Amino acid sequence: MDLAIQEAPIPKFIAVEGPIGVGKTTLAHKIAQSFNYDVFLEKPAENPFLNSFYKNPSQSALAAQLFFLFQRMQQIEDLKQQSLFEPVRVADFLIEKDRLFAEVTLSDEELALYDKVYEHTTIDAPSPDLVIYLQAPVEVLLDRINKRGNPNERYLTGEYLERLNEAYSKFFLYYESAPLLIVNAADINLEEDGKDYEMLLETITTNPKGKNFINPHPTIL
Repeated sequence: MDLAIQEAPIPKFIAVEGPIGVGKTTLAHKIAQSFNYDVFLEKPAENPFLNSFYKNPSQSALAAQLFFLFQRMQQIEDLKQQSLFEPVRVADFLIEKDRLFAEVTLSDEELALYDKVYEHTTIDAPSPDLVIYLQAPVEVLLDRINKRGNPNERYLTGEYLERLNEAYSKFFLYYESAPLLIVNAADINLEEDGKDYEMLLETITTNPKGKNFINPHPTIL
């Protein structure tokens, strides 16, 4: 379905967020295709410290987080420059996620050092017109992570994902920087062009304000 042309205003910059395995990159691609938007993705495969972090978080967490921070700075700078020519896009991250992950992965001493770097390097990132926050319980995240078969992600633990879920919930509880759409991604199928995805697109085209929720009851067969 092509929703590139609509009478109602559509958010020009949409950010999709959520914990590892929740499906944010897949959804970002689908929304970009539906609205004929450019897609702007984070690049975890470029982080040379990530594999070591998955295997031994305490040893490589700071290096992995700093690499992501500097990578994100460059991505945001590219985004700001490209927006002069392509003002509509979908991203699968917020710049604020780096600080969120740092709180979960770093020790108190490492976090203090990270914050000093963060305070001196964070740039003025463009604000999304809409943020879509995908939620799912740990068992669903683990199942999806296992199914996609990334060999390095097999080291991810339920405890780590639980802490990540809690950090995301706390962050978005007080988030007011942009309109927020909170989606229960455990009980709906956003990968296919079915009624769940249609419902999401219809919500986006209303240009929602404030906090909004999509939390359908699972279908009972």
